[in-house]
Amino acid sequence: MTENNKNEEIIGLELSPRKVSYLKFLLGKSGTVRTTEISEEFEVDPSTVTKLIAELAEEGYIDHIPYRGVKLTAFGRKYAEFCLKRHQILGLMFSHYGLTPEEACGETSRIEALVSKKTIDRMCFSMGCPTVSACAKSNKERRINHDTCFHESRPNLINLQ
Repeated sequence: MTENNKNEEIIGLELSPRKVSYLKFLLGKSGTVRTTEISEEFEVDPSTVTKLIAELAEEGYIDHIPYRGVKLTAFGRKYAEFCLKRHQILGLMFSHYGLTPEEACGETSRIEALVSKKTIDRMCFSMGCPTVSACAKSNKERRINHDTCFHESRPNLINLQ
């Protein structure tokens, strides 16, 4: 487990884009997820998934039960929720500047792992802490969770669509 996990501090730059994608996928699932399901979702060889799962487990983001599957740890869930929020905030920003939800989602997916939590918190605050995402991928989870926000003061929540 890394030092960041011990303190449960999220910087937002700890993981590669692929690892972020895995955590967001696991967040959308309930219970234990089998390696084959992850392999099919990301269209990669099961051995690739197994390697990444081992790294995420060692870093404290997931619990891996051999021959059963994986599930998020409490810290992994917190981090995945931040990753989803980051995706939604960036997607909302891109859609504000004229991109379709699909285009915004695609652009966000390319850069999101490079944007820190501090920056996302500032963007979120400057947008008035929007409550609904414009993201095409997160249709099931269009509500933006502000539990990971640490603004000095939070404005009234508004609904930006």
